[in-house]
Amino acid sequence: MDLIRKDWFMTSGRKMSTGNDVRQAVNSMRNFGNHFVENVVNTVDNDGNTTLHYAVSHANAPVIEVLLDTGVCDVNKQNNAGYTSSMLAALLVDDVQRHRPLLKKLFDSGDINAASERSGQTALMLASSHGREDMVSLLLECQADINMQDEDGSTALMCASEHGHINIIKILLASPLCNSSLSDVDGSTALSIAMEEGHQDIGVLIYAHV
Repeated sequence: MDLIRKDWFMTSGRKMSTGNDVRQAVNSMRNFGNHFVENVVNTVDNDGNTTLHYAVSHANAPVIEVLLDTGVCDVNKQNNAGYTSSMLAALLVDDVQRHRPLLKKLFDSGDINAASERSGQTALMLASSHGREDMVSLLLECQADINMQDEDGSTALMCASEHGHINIIKILLASPLCNSSLSDVDGSTALSIAMEEGHQDIGVLIYAHV
């Protein structure tokens, strides 16, 4: 099994891995049963990463497609840093429009609202913190919970407010589900966070929404 796992990561976990090679590897493993395929596809390295984590990090669309098509890929598996593949996609995939159908398939294959075991953050919170406008829109389209709170009580709106991402603030406030009055564990709201960080333009938008 150690040899099989090593070969699997060499085949599917590198930047130059191809969809055809991964598909052939999966088809060969099917001779040993679906349970065997599931074990290998979801095996992890020392950092807790599966090959899906690596494929997403490399934006390797053909490999992601093959892995999802196995039907046994655990999209919700978190690595040692607490990130699922969807969370990594929210941070690392740049050309959202080009990869939109595949990203939607990835998000729909797992729990889009999965929270990191380390911070309680979701893919939407991460995308909001890092200014990923197209990604935020897609995550909301895929039913990401806009009002979820992490272990500190922060929401996606609070994350965007703290970092001054006004376009993401507009996207979030445009959702009829957005609750802009929520407070974190310290009693701070998105409005107070924006004002404390000196983002008066964002503060005006949130105040109008409240």
